[in-house]
Amino acid sequence: MKGEVRDPREVIREEMVMRDKILQILQDGPKTIPEIAEALGCPPYEVMYWVMGMRKYGQVAEAEEDGDYYKYRAAAGEGN
Repeated sequence: MKGEVRDPREVIREEMVMRDKILQILQDGPKTIPEIAEALGCPPYEVMYWVMGMRKYGQVAEAEEDGDYYKYRAAAGEGN
């Protein structure tokens, strides 16, 4: 699968599966999209879909800006 770009619909379908994994990663503190992607072993563009979906529904929020990237944290009551 290296170098292969998946259909966005396929990536979005995995959001519910990845939600708990992302919240687990964020328990250690706020992370950028590239940091989350590295921890998951997934491409950053896929992680962006998942995190933005989670942001839309209030499961994650921006914590701070870190240079060119925002750091995201679990929203209050999520992943605790």
